[in-house]
Amino acid sequence: MVQWQASHGRNHLPWQQTRDPYRVWLSEIMLQQTQVSTVLGYYQRFLDAFPDVASLAAAPQDAVLALWSGLGYYSRARNLHRCAQDVVEQWGGAFPRRSEDLATLPGIGRSTAGAIASFCFSERVPILDANVRRVLTRVLAFDDDLAVARNERKLWDLAQQLCPVDDLENAMPRYTQGMMDLGASVCLPKKPSCLVCPLQPQCRAARQGLPENYPVRTRKLKRSAESWWLLIAVDERQRVWLERRPEQGIWAGLYAPPVLQDRPALAEAAARRWPAAAAAQWRELPGFLHVLTHRDLHLHPVLVPVGAGVAPGVEGASGCWAGAQDWAGMGLPAPVRKLLDAQFGG
Repeated sequence: MVQWQASHGRNHLPWQQTRDPYRVWLSEIMLQQTQVSTVLGYYQRFLDAFPDVASLAAAPQDAVLALWSGLGYYSRARNLHRCAQDVVEQWGGAFPRRSEDLATLPGIGRSTAGAIASFCFSERVPILDANVRRVLTRVLAFDDDLAVARNERKLWDLAQQLCPVDDLENAMPRYTQGMMDLGASVCLPKKPSCLVCPLQPQCRAARQGLPENYPVRTRKLKRSAESWWLLIAVDERQRVWLERRPEQGIWAGLYAPPVLQDRPALAEAAARRWPAAAAAQWRELPGFLHVLTHRDLHLHPVLVPVGAGVAPGVEGASGCWAGAQDWAGMGLPAPVRKLLDAQFGG
């Protein structure tokens, strides 16, 4: 595996040219459930804005969320910020070297901790992301249901046993990257390229002719759908009223227009918040679909001109008026940013 990675694996990505734990950690968090091609631009922009863990820790959360906008799974960005602060405050600005300690930091699970410790410090620890999990279950013909926690732990133990034992300084980073590369380019979920796989001679699933039967996970998350009505209140200066979303749930901690469950609720909220706004001037914009991992959001924006830029007249409402020059630096959900840019020329 080590030799295969050196000659056939991915060796050109920017985070592979360093053993700086800050850069490796940043890439690992960004790559969770996100394609490499998407991450590349975000990775460089983050490094330009926050070249080290201290600068990230000192940054306002809004600045972090603004740079993350469009990358999705925004809890990663909030945990990224908290993790940087913990590294500075609890570890003197230097990432801990052991995976066991890394896993105590916000947003760093066992697999991410293993990746950082293996790549940066050559610790003999496995990772078990989706690609590596697929490779291992096929090579071992591991058919226990991974929806069961004890079976997941069993696979972790097997992964630990398979780690290299010699020349760890060089072997561990290569081995870890090789397993990831194999799952990403050869041992694919559908139609794996078994004939060119370096592990094909040892692969029990390949001998069975049933590689696509692995891994086994019976519990599936069901898709759901919701309709969200967006109250796009606009003042005479073409500024939009934006409110910070709750710290839990979809778009947590980001700025967005008020969200209502249906058209009547939106009309009631608009009339209550801005009673001087003339309903005859309201305009329903084309609705559109925003697809999340396990949920479809049907978004229905309604443009509500409200005249002077006054805060909504309702107790508990908090937010700000923001124009195109403002929301460029705010943490906005990608569909909201796209909608506002299209409507107001941001």
